[in-house]
Amino acid sequence: MTFTAKGPLRACGYLLFCLLLAGIQTARGQSSAAPIQAENQADLDTKLRALTDSLEQTRVELSESRAEILELRGMLEQVLKREGGQPVVTAESATPQSAQAATTDVEARPAQIGQDDWQIVTARVAELEQDKVGSASRYRVKLSGLVLLNLSGVSGQVDNTDVPSVATPPPPGAASGSVGASLRQTILGLSGLGPEIFGANTSANVQMDFFGGLPAGYGSETSGLMRLRVARIRFDWTNTSVVGGLDVPFFSPNTPTTYLTVAEPAFAASGNLWAWAPTIRVEHRFDTSFSQIKVEAGFIDVPVYSDQGAGERTPSPGESSRQPTYAIRVSANGRDENLPMSFGVSGIFSPQTFPGNSRVSGWGAVGDWKFPILRRLELNGQRLELSGQMFVGRGLDGFGGVPAISAAAEYYDFGVPVTSTLEQITMFGGWTQLKYKLNSRSEFNVAAGMGGRNSSEMRQLGDVNSQVSYLSPRNQMFLANYIFRPRSNLLLSPEFRRLRTYPVTGAAAIANQFGLSAGYLF
Repeated sequence: MTFTAKGPLRACGYLLFCLLLAGIQTARGQSSAAPIQAENQADLDTKLRALTDSLEQTRVELSESRAEILELRGMLEQVLKREGGQPVVTAESATPQSAQAATTDVEARPAQIGQDDWQIVTARVAELEQDKVGSASRYRVKLSGLVLLNLSGVSGQVDNTDVPSVATPPPPGAASGSVGASLRQTILGLSGLGPEIFGANTSANVQMDFFGGLPAGYGSETSGLMRLRVARIRFDWTNTSVVGGLDVPFFSPNTPTTYLTVAEPAFAASGNLWAWAPTIRVEHRFDTSFSQIKVEAGFIDVPVYSDQGAGERTPSPGESSRQPTYAIRVSANGRDENLPMSFGVSGIFSPQTFPGNSRVSGWGAVGDWKFPILRRLELNGQRLELSGQMFVGRGLDGFGGVPAISAAAEYYDFGVPVTSTLEQITMFGGWTQLKYKLNSRSEFNVAAGMGGRNSSEMRQLGDVNSQVSYLSPRNQMFLANYIFRPRSNLLLSPEFRRLRTYPVTGAAAIANQFGLSAGYLF
């Protein structure tokens, strides 16, 4: 048997050939993938550099945010501690250790405030710093007011050059008119928010002006004494409110728009019931599908005109009756705050006792309204609105609405000289105003009012008490003004008024007034 190496050698050669062929293919594959790997590596390097830059920028922004958050926390801590009457830790009193501890604490906890939250908190802090007024309590008090300059020229004779309400016949030798200026109608106000009591939000406000009389001495005509106008406290629940203090009559909520007379509202003697009086009232609100119904009821201590000396005070006819004046009002009100609308009816009962134990039961009925006209004007940012009131009754002279002085410009105290005679005469009146609001800066107002007493009753009772014949049975007023607000805190308002006052007998007295009001609100 012959042994040869031909088979094994052929097999080994075949195996080497296959290995050589596989190596060649692998080398070709590696050579073709090299450019792709190089390209991917370049992209990866670029992305890494961009990511590194982004992380570095984020780190810088985070460091700035931490510093801002520290500053904000310090400001908030100062404001809160200052309102709570606690000592404030300032930047000067802080130690390096405390600052480092605060920084470490902030860095240990991730920031939870976003950009929108940051802006809201910053604005709130700025508001608190601006509105903060020193107070003995920890509750916020806000100061507001109106610095008002009034320039006026009168043609004819009026009862008061600052706030004319009636025209008077010119006395012999008197001038045909006058020109003057005053800042006595400047108003100062304070308002504050109190704690929640029995589920009610509490608040209070007070208003004062400088129309409380004229001091003696040089320049007294242009100064004036401070006077309390309004001082009220409110308790507000969801659907019920209780209000007490020196307040306007709640049965006469509307008033003409004017800046020429704010110490007394327009038409104070021409159909507008207005007197500020001590009042306690309760208001309850009912929501319906169409409107909000309000029911208001309260007690009023009716004031009277008096020329008593300083520091003296005697009971008024209402106080002498040992009963307050009772009033109730029911109204329907619109739901849109941008379009105020209301219709109300009121009833008044006012028992009074005069010297000599003469008793009179005063009474009154009042209707008031305010509603928009041509609602399509709202699409252009304009508004046309009609408002006003009308009343009838007896014994309501303490609320104004009718002329309170004689045609001869002689003052009379209704409580003593005229006694109960005047309270037996029927009185009536009303006013209405048309307002056109062109835009947020400009508005026009035209209004007319009339208030008086029954002429035939005055003539009959004049035979019993001659002083009644000095009173005016009817007084009329017309006004037109333009109010321009170049900024929210500035106003200019030219105005024209015409007054016509009738005596019991004889011709009416007529006076015209041209005025310009300039005000700064704060």
